[in-house]
Amino acid sequence: MSATRMREAALLLMGCGLCLGSTFPLQKLAAAAGVPPASWVFASTLGASLLLTLGAVLKGRPPSGAHRLYYLIAALVSFVLPNLIVFIVIPKIGAGLTAVMFALSPILTLTVASLVARRLPAALGVVGILVGLAGVLVIIAFRGDASSAEAPLGWVLLGLMIPVCLASGNVYRSHNWPAGADSLSLASAINLVAAGLLFSAVFASGEGMTGLAAVASVPLLIAAQVVATGANLAMFFRLQQVGGPVYLSQIVDAVPARSATLRHALH
Repeated sequence: MSATRMREAALLLMGCGLCLGSTFPLQKLAAAAGVPPASWVFASTLGASLLLTLGAVLKGRPPSGAHRLYYLIAALVSFVLPNLIVFIVIPKIGAGLTAVMFALSPILTLTVASLVARRLPAALGVVGILVGLAGVLVIIAFRGDASSAEAPLGWVLLGLMIPVCLASGNVYRSHNWPAGADSLSLASAINLVAAGLLFSAVFASGEGMTGLAAVASVPLLIAAQVVATGANLAMFFRLQQVGGPVYLSQIVDAVPARSATLRHALH
């Protein structure tokens, strides 16, 4: 990257971190108010998507219907599947061990990016990959946390699919980024698709209209969450465009902002 892009990427990385951090107290307040997790994740995703779409339209770069397959795959791999796996494995392996999985995202992103590019990373990258693999072996060998004396191996292996999905999503979005596409329009389209897929999770989890009504009962909280999530996603996708998947993975991923709600509610 050029010096200008490096500065922009660093500022975007800091901005993503600030927005991501602001979502956690909002999520805790929502949980304390009795808002179910799946409904909160869906509402914040939908609201942020609509906000991003409005921004893309005002910018004169609305989402294009020509990239529907890209939107679907990116939404599934990057956002829906990791959230679904988090929701499934937390009761089995505990919130602490699940949270550790996110730390593997940068190393796996580097690994997947190297495989796709068919070249070895720099020496420091190789060391990082080896350390990451050692970390995976440690997790498997000494699994368990304060909430589960010994997590079953099968559920731990399923939990390891969280960073695999995040890494694959990071690389897929960069490698298949539509030519000339605007980061804001892609962010809005991908997250609109993710919101549609998450809508089914609201009813699959048994929350249904009751959960959505609970979200509507805290309008100021959900409005603040939508703004924070929308700003985070706008910067996140621009960071992907400027810095690439490996640099992007240093923020771990945008998905923890959504998954944190599920982790907190199920802990």
